[in-house]
Amino acid sequence: MASTPINWSSRWRGLVAWLAVTFVAATLGALASTDAATRYTALTLPSWAPPPWVFGPVWTVLYAMMGVAAWRVWLEHGWRDARGALLLYLFQLVINTLWTWLFFGWELRGWATAEVFLLLGMVAVLQLQFARLNAVAGKLILPYLAWVSFASMLSFSVWRLNQ
Repeated sequence: MASTPINWSSRWRGLVAWLAVTFVAATLGALASTDAATRYTALTLPSWAPPPWVFGPVWTVLYAMMGVAAWRVWLEHGWRDARGALLLYLFQLVINTLWTWLFFGWELRGWATAEVFLLLGMVAVLQLQFARLNAVAGKLILPYLAWVSFASMLSFSVWRLNQ
């Protein structure tokens, strides 16, 4: 439990801050994917690949859930007591953002594939840490873990089909 109670105003500012950090990462990734739909459809894709319009809404919901999860951990334990989990959260946001630059921005799909498997491992550890600190936060990370699992297989398949 956080050592000092957090007042209502600080709670809501904290929520805004965690969502802002999360969506800044999303925006930085989006800068590398301004023409992602065109590039994506130009690739040889596996038959099970979703259409490009799916990614925006899915990621928007996932980023919102991720930000709320981080906020809940911070709210319950504070920065000092949840530092490891919250630093992992921030670092995986950087790795998440980097994937878009590797895959779309720089077209380094082999590196992007290796990197997304690293991200998958990080998100699995993050989910366990968040679940230990706040049950709801752990559950909020589960859809992200599932999507990164799917994205890992998609990235690998696209890389293999387009070598």
